[in-house]
Amino acid sequence: MKLHRLVVSGFGPYAGREEVDFDLLGADGLFLLHGDTGAGKTTLLDAVAFALFGRVPGARNDVKRLRCDYADRDTRTVVELELTVRGRRFRLVRSPEYERPKKRGDGFTRQQAQVSLTWLAGWSGEGHTRIDEVAREVESLLGMTADQFFQVVLLPQGEFARFLRADTGEREKVLEKLFGTDRFQAVENWFVERRKERGRAVKALAQEARELGVRLAETAGEEPPEDSGDEEWLSSVLKRLVEERDAAGLWARQVAAARGSAQKAWQEARVAAERSARVRAASATVARCDEQEPQRLEWVRERNVARRALAVVPAYEVERRFARDLERTRASEAAAAVIGYEGTDPRADGERYREVAGGLAALAEEADRQRADRERVERLTARLTGLSGQLAVVVRALDEAPDRVTAAQALVEESVVAQARSAETTARAQAARELPDALERGRQVDEERRAAVDAHQLARDRWQAVRARRLEQMAVELAEALRPDEACPVCGSAQHPAPAQPVLDAVTAADEEAAAGREQRAQERRTAVERAAQQAEARVAALREVVGDREVEDILAEHREVETLARQRAERENSLRVLEQRVAELVRQRSEGEREVARTTEQRDGLIEVVRERQSRLEAARDGFPDVVARRDHLIGQAEALSTWDQRRTEAAESAVRLAEQRVAVAEAAAAAGFADVADALSAARTPDALAGIERRVREIEDARIAAQAVLDELADVSPETEVDVSGAEQRFHEATAGAEKAAENLAVATGKVERTERLATHLREVWTRLEPVAAEFEELDALTDAINGRGQNTRAMTLRTYVLAARLEEVAMAASTRLEHMSHGRYRFVHSVEPGKYGTRGGLGLDVLDDYSGRRRPAKTLSGGESFLASLALALGLSDVVSAGAVLDTLFIDEGFGTLDAETLDLVMTTLDDLRAGGRVVGLVSHVEELRQRIPTRLRVTKSRTGSTLNLTA
Repeated sequence: MKLHRLVVSGFGPYAGREEVDFDLLGADGLFLLHGDTGAGKTTLLDAVAFALFGRVPGARNDVKRLRCDYADRDTRTVVELELTVRGRRFRLVRSPEYERPKKRGDGFTRQQAQVSLTWLAGWSGEGHTRIDEVAREVESLLGMTADQFFQVVLLPQGEFARFLRADTGEREKVLEKLFGTDRFQAVENWFVERRKERGRAVKALAQEARELGVRLAETAGEEPPEDSGDEEWLSSVLKRLVEERDAAGLWARQVAAARGSAQKAWQEARVAAERSARVRAASATVARCDEQEPQRLEWVRERNVARRALAVVPAYEVERRFARDLERTRASEAAAAVIGYEGTDPRADGERYREVAGGLAALAEEADRQRADRERVERLTARLTGLSGQLAVVVRALDEAPDRVTAAQALVEESVVAQARSAETTARAQAARELPDALERGRQVDEERRAAVDAHQLARDRWQAVRARRLEQMAVELAEALRPDEACPVCGSAQHPAPAQPVLDAVTAADEEAAAGREQRAQERRTAVERAAQQAEARVAALREVVGDREVEDILAEHREVETLARQRAERENSLRVLEQRVAELVRQRSEGEREVARTTEQRDGLIEVVRERQSRLEAARDGFPDVVARRDHLIGQAEALSTWDQRRTEAAESAVRLAEQRVAVAEAAAAAGFADVADALSAARTPDALAGIERRVREIEDARIAAQAVLDELADVSPETEVDVSGAEQRFHEATAGAEKAAENLAVATGKVERTERLATHLREVWTRLEPVAAEFEELDALTDAINGRGQNTRAMTLRTYVLAARLEEVAMAASTRLEHMSHGRYRFVHSVEPGKYGTRGGLGLDVLDDYSGRRRPAKTLSGGESFLASLALALGLSDVVSAGAVLDTLFIDEGFGTLDAETLDLVMTTLDDLRAGGRVVGLVSHVEELRQRIPTRLRVTKSRTGSTLNLTA
């Protein structure tokens, strides 16, 4: 990877556009990046990382504030990087997500993150604009992740110094990021999860076996075994249950045979008792029939006489019906004679009355029409009155409509004007509401500004005082750096006869740098507060310009009134439309009402004339009756009465003849049946239900005698005095049955217990069969998982992931030892250790140094400051060589740490760096050390100011 050009704009402390030409800067292979503390040296390295990966190293990435606070509102925050990787030259342009001021109005809006990749040479493909596509392309070209890049290209010595002194756990976290051992972690996790899974399976099967063993013991009536028992215990339980079942079966068969004998004896006793009871019952029935014989003979005589009378009763009923018909006919004749007829031919007179009534039928219809027409005239008159009233109401409403329409139009116009003023009054009201808060905000910001000015001035005074004290004590500081037989950096002498002595509360460079940092932060706070005060003042001025000289309450009241009228526009327009539609509807109703009144008046007048003309004809035809219909009804009634009277007289004569004939027939029937007269026959007659009852009583006595005699004939050998002990036989049978049921129940219980136990035994054996291979697999997996995770038989206490990291760390130690031996004149080299740590902690990541002077290993923590820098630099370069194996890194940056080196050691480091830049590699040093400015002619200086940092190139 070779960098060509970097451009930053609005990024970090760089408010404007700053460009770095790496081709010019790295022409000599080595350049120095220097400047004041906080100027933005590391920010340039952050910009390279951000352009490539969209993030910056370390904790600075967590802040998520990459935009320059001093940048103009129209200046975009953007980083542009041009580089060559694997022969492909391309340009990356990336902007972070940040808040920028709105182009219109106050406030801020979110600027979304953007990126683009454009190919310049070595590749003809299309570029990318999606963030995920650019990320994949960059990682593919570089062959490393962002964390690896931060370690092997941007070499932060402070982090490697901590790496040297870190414990195993911290060192492991760093190496995991660099070498990507996630897949080995996944293998460890897989084994752990697999062991848990198989352990759960073993536990589940063992639990199932224990539960089956408990259930089987409970079923068999045994004490539960330990765990799930064994085959010997299971066989003994089953054998005992089978023996109990066989014994219960033998006893059940014996008791069942005894029950059969008792049942047979009980059945025979019941048969004997039943036969004796039947004989006694039959004898009693015969005796009872003998007692009822006289009554049966009387019932037989009565039945025979009633049967002969059956031939007379129907004829007599016909006679009675004829007599009733004659009585009704004579009553109707008498009723018909009440009409007062005095003529001689009622049939002819009735026909004459019908003819006259027929002639009045047409006039009767006219009379009906006359009544209907009169009612219609009344309805038309009432309708005409109602229509006239409705028409008067419509006319009055039309007279009032113009004034109402004019008033509604005025209201609509008022709302239209209010809506036109709504935007103006809303802006004025909003400004009136915000003005008090803006004034209060201006007061607060002004107080903060005065406080910030005072704080900045105080910090500046303190910094200047600290700087003055340090200058006064500079002789002491120089004296502390003097070494025997070494040249003084001031006079050049190797003899130091009277060096300045240390003083109490001496001011160090760190104290001065801390004071300068506090002054810088106070300056930044002052600038920010002054900018906020200016914005607050501008905001108050803008609001006062909108509000003017009017009172706030008046503005708000006017706004509420205008808003109310504006909101009422739609309602008022709708009311106006409804009113206009109502007026149109009233005009239509008036026209229709006038037409309907004229039409109704014409119909009523014509109908009155028809009624008057018809009335004269009806008066002549009614002949003293109320009307023609009444006269017609009277004539029809007279005709019907005369016809009925004549018919009743004819029917009475015919009924008298039939009655006389039927009385003769009844007397003849009674004589034929053997009775003296009709009355004698009727007294002997019985109703069908009474005759059936007599027949039933006779038959019951006869059937009872026959049935009882049959029983006596059948059981002639049975004495009615015989007694049989049926209850004793029944008692013995029930006792035998209870014993048989108990024995059968015991057999069923024993059989069920055997069956359930055998099923549970079969299931338990199946579980044992499944458990054996699973348990064996779990034991093997458990031991292997412990070994992979650094426990059990793993005597080195190294996990698989630690083992891999240990191998990579050994490679790093070997690569770093070569550089460390060269820079320490062969005194130091790294030693990798795989021994476990204290208290059995995980091993494999130990890293010490071997001191050739003593020939013994020593912890890296015992190295001096300069030695620690050499070791961390060697470790960083060695790690860079290992991680970037296969990738060509043409550009490296080394950040800080040179201030701890003496002149000779610094020469060794510079020689090492000269070796690094061999073959076209460019090395950039980030340092405050003044001597490096003299040694390295190509320099990039970062200068800070109140308006942002700038870059100056010295080549």
